[in-house]
Amino acid sequence: MAMTLRLNEEDDAALTAAAEREHTSKHEVVLRAVRAYTSGRQQRLEAATARVIERDRSLLDRLGQ
Repeated sequence: MAMTLRLNEEDDAALTAAAEREHTSKHEVVLRAVRAYTSGRQQRLEAATARVIERDRSLLDRLGQ
């Protein structure tokens, strides 16, 4: 499915530089970024939740009473 991605000049320059460094297209850099973000999002959320539960365990216990 096609889509249009509108970037400001700074983001476009950063994307262009990344594509040049990686010897690939800007399209490919964007695809890699989307895939990296979507594939790890749930794991990052679960890890963050576990850290908060561990850090605030005593508070959560008191709230549960």
